[in-house]
Amino acid sequence: MGGTLRVTTDSFGAQPVRVVRGAGCGGGAYPGPMHPQPLVPEPPEDPTGPSGVASRPEPAEEAADQAGHPEPGSWPALPEPVRDRIAELAAAAVAKLPATDVPRQLRPVAKFAPAKRAKLGGAALLAALADSSQFRTAVIEWLREHRTDALDPNATDSVAAAAAAVLLGESGATGRVRLVARNAEENALRAERDAALARTQRLEAELAQVRAELAEAKQAAENARGEREGEVEKLLKRLREQGVQLRQARDAAEAAAADAERGSAARTDEIAALNTQLERERQRVAVERARAERAVADAEIARQSAREARQADEVRLALLIDTIDGAVTGLRRELALGARGARPADMVRGASAGTGQGGKIADVSTLDRYLALPNVHLIVDGYNVTKTGYPELALADQRDRLIHQLSALAARTSAEVTVVFDGAGVLSVPASVPRGVRVLFSDRGVLADDVIRNLVAAEPAGRPMVVATSDRAVADSVRGRGAHPAPSSVLVSRLSRV
Repeated sequence: MGGTLRVTTDSFGAQPVRVVRGAGCGGGAYPGPMHPQPLVPEPPEDPTGPSGVASRPEPAEEAADQAGHPEPGSWPALPEPVRDRIAELAAAAVAKLPATDVPRQLRPVAKFAPAKRAKLGGAALLAALADSSQFRTAVIEWLREHRTDALDPNATDSVAAAAAAVLLGESGATGRVRLVARNAEENALRAERDAALARTQRLEAELAQVRAELAEAKQAAENARGEREGEVEKLLKRLREQGVQLRQARDAAEAAAADAERGSAARTDEIAALNTQLERERQRVAVERARAERAVADAEIARQSAREARQADEVRLALLIDTIDGAVTGLRRELALGARGARPADMVRGASAGTGQGGKIADVSTLDRYLALPNVHLIVDGYNVTKTGYPELALADQRDRLIHQLSALAARTSAEVTVVFDGAGVLSVPASVPRGVRVLFSDRGVLADDVIRNLVAAEPAGRPMVVATSDRAVADSVRGRGAHPAPSSVLVSRLSRV
């Protein structure tokens, strides 16, 4: 197994790739926008061949060794669905492989139950795939024999396609991995949006509950005030009755005193009894008066408590309204909703805003005026501009020079800048891009002109767009969608002043 070589061709069709059955390929993960490197077999454990003479790699193998490999430590940076898919495929294969093809640290994992192998040993499987070329090659060969569908980079499932492309080192692995990451990000944003909507609904329900509680508190305060006023009215009525009785007793006492003055000794005891009764009535009146005053004070306290409760409820209501307003504002900002809807002036017929067909930009001053518009999007036909400005440079140097000039222009104008290059025949892409510039390469079989048209069509109606190209067909098509075409020579003149 260790000495058998099979020669295939990589996805770029430029250099042969040697795959060693039982030895695998060097490297590990697909680290990002990097040209896949040829795979090189590891030497067999026995340095001598069947004849006992040490074998020596052929010149093609030495060139492949010197070409380098993808960095094996980058697989953990893949999106979680892709890592889970690769771990699942490796877990299915590790239990079926010969022991010589399984690294020592994975042999305990191979004994796990099938349901737990990918879950508990996923990290170890990914590390072994990244570090051991022999194990990775054995897994790929096993999948080719038993799970041919798992190595289809054109599968309808984006996660399965990305995992297959990463395992096979396909040139389109970067795009597929980015698609999976973008889908995961969109799902996360959608979940955040749903959470924000649920939070808004919960706050609205709490607001309705607080309003109901406030109405109940107001009703209770009104009822308490009515009861207190009724008690006060009853006490005042009793006080008036006691006054009448007091006056009557006083009149009776005065009559008794008059009788006593007339010398009626028999009425002395009666007068004393009347005085005692009068004193009791006075004490009772004093008590009733104190109760009346206490009831009045209680009623005032109840009214004060109702006012304070109403003020507290109003403060809570205002706080909830502010919270809901902040949540709605944040949700509106996240969803990029407009601040207001249509107005009556927008509905008038017989006139338009003039955003139907874009105008052609003929000079640098006109280009500067358009680039000064708020939220403008500058779309650049990359090779069309570079071959107009500096065709004597190599294509890679043309790309680097244009990207750095566009980065300086973006920093000066605050415009969104997107440059599109034809991806056919590109062997390497820049590992890093200056801030403020979006660099796109058309996929295999897709023209950069079609990518530019799709970028213009993706923008909302009314957003200012400038397309820098000298291709008349592209310029005419984007003008019909409201974009403003500018010749490549105008942009080159503008970039020379940056």
